[in-house]
Amino acid sequence: MSENKDPHVAEHGTSVEGVKFVYDFTEGNKDLKDLLGGKGANLAEMTNLGLPVPPGFTITTEACKVYLDSGEEPAALRDEVSAHLDALEARMGKKLGQADDPLLVSVRSGAKFSMPGMMDTVLNIGLSDKSVQGLAKQAGDERFAWDSYRRLIQMFGKTVLGVDGELFEDALEAAKAAKKVTVDTELEAADLKKLVTKFKKIVKTEAGRDFPQDPREQMDLAIKAVFDSWNGDRAKLYRRQERIPHDLGTAVNVCSMVFGNLGPDSGTGVAFTRDPASGHQGVYGDYLQNAQGEDVVAGIRNTVPLAELEKIDKKSYDQLMQIMETLENHYKDLCDIEFTIERGVLWMLQTRVGKRTAGAAFRIATQLVDQGLIDEAEALTRVNGAQLAQLMFPRFDESAKVEQVGRGIAASPGAAVGKAVFDSYTAVKWSRSGEKVILIRRETNPDDLDGMIAAEGILTSRGGKTSHAAVVARGMGKTCVCGAEELEVDTKRRRMTVPGGHVVEEGDVVSIDGSTGKVYLGEVPVVPSPVVEYFEGRMHPGADDADELVEAVHRMMAFADRKRRLRVRANADNAEDALRARRFGAQGIGLCRTEHMFLGDRRELVERLILADTDAEREESLKQLLPLQKQDFVQLFESMDGLPVTVRLLDPPLHEFLPDITELSVRVALAESRQEPHENELRLLQAVHRLHEQNPMLGLRGVRLGLVIPGLFTMQVRAIAEAAAERKAAKGDPRAEIMIPLVGTVQELEIVREEADQVIAEVEAASGAELKLSIGTMIELPRAALTAGQIAEAAQFFSFGTNDLTQTVWGFSRDDVEASFFTAYLEKGIFGVSPFETIDKDGVGSLVKLAAKAGRETRPDLKLGVCGEHGGDPESVHFFHEVGLDYVSCSPFRIPVARLEAGRAAVQSQGSDHR
Repeated sequence: MSENKDPHVAEHGTSVEGVKFVYDFTEGNKDLKDLLGGKGANLAEMTNLGLPVPPGFTITTEACKVYLDSGEEPAALRDEVSAHLDALEARMGKKLGQADDPLLVSVRSGAKFSMPGMMDTVLNIGLSDKSVQGLAKQAGDERFAWDSYRRLIQMFGKTVLGVDGELFEDALEAAKAAKKVTVDTELEAADLKKLVTKFKKIVKTEAGRDFPQDPREQMDLAIKAVFDSWNGDRAKLYRRQERIPHDLGTAVNVCSMVFGNLGPDSGTGVAFTRDPASGHQGVYGDYLQNAQGEDVVAGIRNTVPLAELEKIDKKSYDQLMQIMETLENHYKDLCDIEFTIERGVLWMLQTRVGKRTAGAAFRIATQLVDQGLIDEAEALTRVNGAQLAQLMFPRFDESAKVEQVGRGIAASPGAAVGKAVFDSYTAVKWSRSGEKVILIRRETNPDDLDGMIAAEGILTSRGGKTSHAAVVARGMGKTCVCGAEELEVDTKRRRMTVPGGHVVEEGDVVSIDGSTGKVYLGEVPVVPSPVVEYFEGRMHPGADDADELVEAVHRMMAFADRKRRLRVRANADNAEDALRARRFGAQGIGLCRTEHMFLGDRRELVERLILADTDAEREESLKQLLPLQKQDFVQLFESMDGLPVTVRLLDPPLHEFLPDITELSVRVALAESRQEPHENELRLLQAVHRLHEQNPMLGLRGVRLGLVIPGLFTMQVRAIAEAAAERKAAKGDPRAEIMIPLVGTVQELEIVREEADQVIAEVEAASGAELKLSIGTMIELPRAALTAGQIAEAAQFFSFGTNDLTQTVWGFSRDDVEASFFTAYLEKGIFGVSPFETIDKDGVGSLVKLAAKAGRETRPDLKLGVCGEHGGDPESVHFFHEVGLDYVSCSPFRIPVARLEAGRAAVQSQGSDHR
């Protein structure tokens, strides 16, 4: 619970006398999301603001947790619900499901974090064979009453009783076909009565019971179904995808019904206070006359733009615009709003801080600063590194020769190319085989989540910016084009027909542009993102749309750089990468992997060095390698002049520099069979056999190689020192740091350091330059972390090699496990995310924290950094800030992400300090 935890909340898994499990909408507020869920907290907040919210009450997440833990609802819950239902009935002047003028309610899920479409909702609870007659009489509209009843049976049957939803859909389609109409609004009351009878038969056959006629039974079963939906497969999958904790539970909102399906003066819609795709201010949203809310989200009928509401119902439109302004100023952010108009009366059904695209997030954050609604620190919390990474992906080349075949609504930006697939199962199957796919549907529903995650992008022929496909895609950062009406999607025949009659079969390549809504045949070439061009120094803020985004990114990066404590370095092994990293804002090199310098043309020299039988052979190899290494470092120090460069001495597994044992064995065997000379190959094979290792990653590598092969590390140290001296002579400012890899004990480091200090002294004496080279080590073994206090006696800095540290802590071989069983671990919830992607705080993170503390206790001025790829992972950057590291280092492309997250980490830690 947050600091807003209610004092009456039960301890987890218990049902204690006096615990409050139900809150009226008049009792809560927006800060009680842990307890009331996002929907319930915001309904309470809107009620507090005096906005038109239908009366209702919220069952807390704590009640859900008790139910999920024990399998039973809290003992007090039924009585509490009864008391609140009595109060609701008294306020509304009618009883739930009464025959003459029934009170109807909706039962809707509402977790702390928005999970659009992932859990269950049931509308029109309280309707029965008797009360439907009373509703028809009271409303003066028989068609409306039977339409509401068929919706209840359909939703209740699927959600509560587990009936296959396709059976209801097929029956509805058959009714429309019999009537020769295309939309459900054209069905008359008599048609809907027949449909209700058909639906009840489906329930009886499939669920083995009659549709319940008791309104309280309907409500109680619906509440239980919403609790159960928290652990539904699609909800669990969504939580894993969005990294939402599994133990939060969902609240349940019971709200008196208002009806948008009462005729042309009624309707339902979704509105945004700003465009969630671009961030621009204006009138954004969808409206559907004579409909209930699920029709808009499901995309079953195509909506009209929200601006059309001004012509349809100006009074409601003007009131909605005023409410939207009130909510945005109150929440100080983009708000996503659901509303219903019942015969000209506007009702607010939900508001929340809206999901948005990456570009919109940056634009909105800077707009709100300019409007004085938030400050720079708050603006940094409104964007994140994952969004910035999205903005750095390439976009389609508009100058290329392309074949556009359609255009829909630009729902979630990006340039996505892939093979057309028409169902979720195929999308997942092909994706796992390495294919890039575009999921094409008429409209998506929550059951499509697997395919949406697997696909590069989503294309639908129905729905708008507020449809399920659009909302979920924006939340995941997936490219999405919705409502491309001219495209005829036939999912049963696995094909799509485009204007002109061309047919796109499953497997054909298509391209979709989520920024423009355009759909193309074939693969469209891509060009660099304007944000990357900005970081490269090739684009500057300007007036057009692309430059407007660049301006927003520029300002947010400047905010972050002013706020952050962590410095950001690059993992770079050559001058080209170093220069690019510097343009991206790197403040030095945190990891130069020298083994990359020895591959290619130099591999034979290293091979000869490792396999040398005599000192003379070894010295000759080292002599040839020294000038090549020195030149590498001269170029590197020049490109990073004035900034630190941490050079890691040779650290590859030995087998990377030896001939393949199988290939060599075959060569020797062939030579012997042909009676050809093979003395050299045989000698080499014997040496390779002698050095062969079963597990090279845990064998002769790193500091061990430097200690076993005399002169190897001293050659590298000499090359570093001589390169630094040469740069000094050229009036440069080299700041080299020498890093010893895979140290497990201080004695290893002491031996190498003693030799290195001697070499450095010799170079200083010969050159007359004072080099000030620091020597440190990588902490990448559990023993190194556990004995960090001792190792710090011989080290001037630590750099945590979290890739190897993760392997050695978990006992994983990264090259094997990610392909073999990580997918299963993620699906089973053992991992929320791969420990190679985001640092395992409990295991690996504990060792980092322990080593940092112990190292600084020994040497208070010990410099601490991290150079595994975790250094560019947003969540991991926050952890490294918390444990007090001085810098993170990552690949050049991730430097802007690390800079932004370092600023956010500083702001958030200051906020928690203030609390």
